[in-house]
Amino acid sequence: MTNNMVTVASCQVTLVVGDVEANRQSLRSSIIRAADAGVQVVVLPELANTGYMFTDIDELRAAAEPVDGPTVGEWAALAAERDLIIVGGFAEAGRDGKIYNSAVLVDASGVRACYRKAHLWNTEKADLFTPGSGVPPVVDTAVGRIGVMVCYDLEFPEWVRTVALEGADLLCCPVNWPLYPAPEGERPIEVVKVQAAAATNRMFVAATDRAGRERGQDWLGGSVIVDADGFPLTTLGLGVAGLHIAHVDLSDARNKTISELNDVHADRRPELYFKAERRAHGTA
Repeated sequence: MTNNMVTVASCQVTLVVGDVEANRQSLRSSIIRAADAGVQVVVLPELANTGYMFTDIDELRAAAEPVDGPTVGEWAALAAERDLIIVGGFAEAGRDGKIYNSAVLVDASGVRACYRKAHLWNTEKADLFTPGSGVPPVVDTAVGRIGVMVCYDLEFPEWVRTVALEGADLLCCPVNWPLYPAPEGERPIEVVKVQAAAATNRMFVAATDRAGRERGQDWLGGSVIVDADGFPLTTLGLGVAGLHIAHVDLSDARNKTISELNDVHADRRPELYFKAERRAHGTA
């Protein structure tokens, strides 16, 4: 199997709701630090241009940008200048007048994909964002096949599976994870779910969270990069801004076997899953 070593970074930064210029500067600094460290794939948080805790739709709309706006444009320029692949979340002002919780993948050639979050979380659904209706993209890049989705999307195994079945070597996920109480000594459940998504699909996953507090909301700061066996390759820096860097062999994600006789894709029996779903909905 061909060796395909790639260096990936999760840029865990502190953001300020509505202060797009300050957020852009923090992201720029973090991207440059990652590039200086030899990183090839950079993953930024969810809604990285705007912050998260919006008072109302008017505040959100004032901060949102089109995909060809200054934030994504700067990421594309940095990607071209430093030969990077950057995946980042942003509040997208759609041409249809709606606002989307989106993520882009850019490389030296420009914007390769823009994905709109399909599964909205809590107040995102309260007259703020419109859910996306497209499937998560899987992009052929210079380092391998990279999938993109956003935060709560990760909690739907069917959605993650779509990316894996399209041959993604690495799934990049901008996230904003609120800090919730957990039993002492337990790994945050959000991180556990990322590990499960990686292991059940034998696919690398990089989730980039944010740090700090915003309008009374503390953020977990649980950025993590996980290997195809589901084990973390980075140390959790809960709540603290910083770079989380891992060296990964993406070719490992192309081997779906987990024993001499088992393969996580070939062993699937979708005809049974569809039958069970139809029965659950009373249509079988």
